[in-house]
Amino acid sequence: MSAGRKGAARWPLARSYKDRHGKRRWRFRSGSFSRELGTDYGSEDFARRYEDAALEMAGEKKAGAGASRTVPGSVNDLIARWYQSPDYRNLAPLTQYGYRGVIEPFRSEHGDKPVKLLARRHVAAILAKKADTPAAANNLRKRLNQVLDYAVSLDWITVNPARLTKPYKVDGDGFHTWTEDEIARFFAAYEPGTLAHRAVTLMLYTGAARVDAVAIGPMNIKGGRLEYRRQKMQGRDGMLISVPLHPDLAAVLSDLPKDRPYLATAYGKSRSPNGLGNLMREWCNAAELPDCSSHGLRKACARRLAEAGATAHEIMSVTGHKTLAEVQRYTEAALREGLADSAFEKLLARPNREKTAVNLAGRFTEKTAK
Repeated sequence: MSAGRKGAARWPLARSYKDRHGKRRWRFRSGSFSRELGTDYGSEDFARRYEDAALEMAGEKKAGAGASRTVPGSVNDLIARWYQSPDYRNLAPLTQYGYRGVIEPFRSEHGDKPVKLLARRHVAAILAKKADTPAAANNLRKRLNQVLDYAVSLDWITVNPARLTKPYKVDGDGFHTWTEDEIARFFAAYEPGTLAHRAVTLMLYTGAARVDAVAIGPMNIKGGRLEYRRQKMQGRDGMLISVPLHPDLAAVLSDLPKDRPYLATAYGKSRSPNGLGNLMREWCNAAELPDCSSHGLRKACARRLAEAGATAHEIMSVTGHKTLAEVQRYTEAALREGLADSAFEKLLARPNREKTAVNLAGRFTEKTAK
């Protein structure tokens, strides 16, 4: 990943240099304070090192709130406290990583400002800067809701101003759901035995997100079932998902090594979620499926279940969704065509009612003439 504008906003204190071998490295530098960040700019390890360095520089790492270098009552102070709170610490590590990616740019811009002066109009103005990317604006709003709810719990403020704002309307239905034609085209491009074929089969028949798919391996197969804990769910253990092992998936996984995840690298190491996401983008582009993505496979799994007649609760047990709203959308969309056919079958099965309806205008005309 190159150090573009987004990276500069997210990691403003990251500086590059070349070591004695001419290799480009990165370090966190602020005044006399310096910590090494490694060579892989933008990676998960890089982000964790950066965050640890930022906390250490402020005297906050493992020391909780109220660090001497942080202005009391500031946004910096609040976020440092929230990072040490049970609400944040009980999140899965990858969820923490994602949350920090949203919060840190906000912190970099507004860290020195007092929380008690933050009003609804200020939050609205901050979100308005992201109006061109409404999904990103809504994501920031969610994180601000959490952080400022924590400020309320500390009695720093009485009302959460972020909750007084409205989310932006997002056009479309989010990530594109793979159609059966697109699935067939992908498998036509990538034969069994390829990593691409294996990855799509795994996600399609489990509904697993890529953060979970990269960790699934032989250790997750128990008694003809595939079991894993969702990393995105709150709580260190995550939500347990247990699904029957589909025959098509079993055939793809049967001859793979037993000592590594199914989507491991060529060296047998666990693949990162971002690495799988990048590969999926390359595979889909090469197969001329620009609208398809790994998350769209998760939705395709739910769509297939809905089309097979599964209830919303049954689909939730596979996908691990916490609310019915998202799953019900899949169900309703999948069943709408069938329901329309059923409705017309009922209409056509009542010819007398149809005849009466056709003759209504005539009877009205006769009465009018009299």
